[in-house]
Amino acid sequence: MQHILFISYDGMTDPLGQSQVIPYLQGLTKYGYRFSILSCDKPDKYASHKAHVENILSGYPIQWISIPYHKNPPVLSSLYDFRQIKKSIRRLQQTDPVDMVHTRPGLPALAGIWMKKKYGTKFLNDIRGFWADERVDGGMWNLSNPVFKFIYAYFRKQEDLAIRLADYNTCLTKNAEKEIRSWDRVPQPVRLSVIPCSVDMNFFNPANYSREHRADVRKSIGVSDTDLLVSYLGSIGGWYLTREMMQCCRYIADAHPSARFLFISNNRHEDIKKEADAAGIASDRLIIRQAPHHEVPMWLSLSDYSIFFIKPCYSKISSSPTKQAEIMAMGIPIISNSGVGDVEEIIRAHDAGLVASTLDEKSLREIAKQAVAQLGQFNQEKIRKGAIAVFDLKQAVEAYALIYDAVLGKISKNFANYC
Repeated sequence: MQHILFISYDGMTDPLGQSQVIPYLQGLTKYGYRFSILSCDKPDKYASHKAHVENILSGYPIQWISIPYHKNPPVLSSLYDFRQIKKSIRRLQQTDPVDMVHTRPGLPALAGIWMKKKYGTKFLNDIRGFWADERVDGGMWNLSNPVFKFIYAYFRKQEDLAIRLADYNTCLTKNAEKEIRSWDRVPQPVRLSVIPCSVDMNFFNPANYSREHRADVRKSIGVSDTDLLVSYLGSIGGWYLTREMMQCCRYIADAHPSARFLFISNNRHEDIKKEADAAGIASDRLIIRQAPHHEVPMWLSLSDYSIFFIKPCYSKISSSPTKQAEIMAMGIPIISNSGVGDVEEIIRAHDAGLVASTLDEKSLREIAKQAVAQLGQFNQEKIRKGAIAVFDLKQAVEAYALIYDAVLGKISKNFANYC
């Protein structure tokens, strides 16, 4: 079996690692590949979830190499982490050399470039975001600071270099593909395929939860059959516009006398409460639950709608929100905004919810009004079929397998379909 090194700066003990790394690699082992995962895990999460990750990897030809993630001091901590990544790679190359490296953006992509130059390793550059621009758009790197201006310029050049040196590139959205193919700073045409964030359609399946079970769980959290329940799934803050989402929820509450709001989030619960209070949402209408990844489909299944607003900015054209795939797989209509990846196009193509063209008061009031007026009118089966067409994990694994085969010399006659 050919040996692939997968490098992620996100930890496997984070929900993202368990939803957007491990399932893909498990699927790819069926195509004759074995893996080493090199991830940077937050020490507290590693201590709490190490055994769980080891358990889900058990039985697969996948070894997991975890090194501690460091957040402080800024910049220096990242330099230290990169040094540890390279140290781990050297050790692996001495004991079990790899045939290809598959990297995420940021430090992992730098490691991929380094391996390509030092060892001549085949290199798959997985562009799951315009990483440097995300740091600027997200306010993490203030370009008025000369240090961050230098760091941004450095990483931007390295991102271009990764595209040039990679044996193949992937990105998450058609809008990102269009943007990358417009760049004159990299040789065109770029060898590039679009593979969006995908999910296991058997795991995220409304058929796994009976109507009676959903009713019982709703009742257990104080939600009746006649209540309108809007959920939010995921982290708070950063790209996710909590204030605007809460304002929209407030307008829904104004239009529906028994609207309730379920936040399925593992962090910043006090911030959720503060934003709800600031928006004028009564505390008895707000429900907050922390849920491990394996419970997410059950909590989502309670929803009449699920909402997410993401900051619409340049870097976000490259984003494929995992939550969109999970929500649509459960057949739940979405309330979202335009200007993010392919979110709007997918929602409209599959009649999967409502899209706010802007996030001003007038637009949010109109979306809230539409949500109440169209309650129960969206077709769960149609939404799920749309999810299967776009976000099915099996299709994503097959696409990656074709790319792996091509990069490593096992050319598939169908590979041209993905170029």
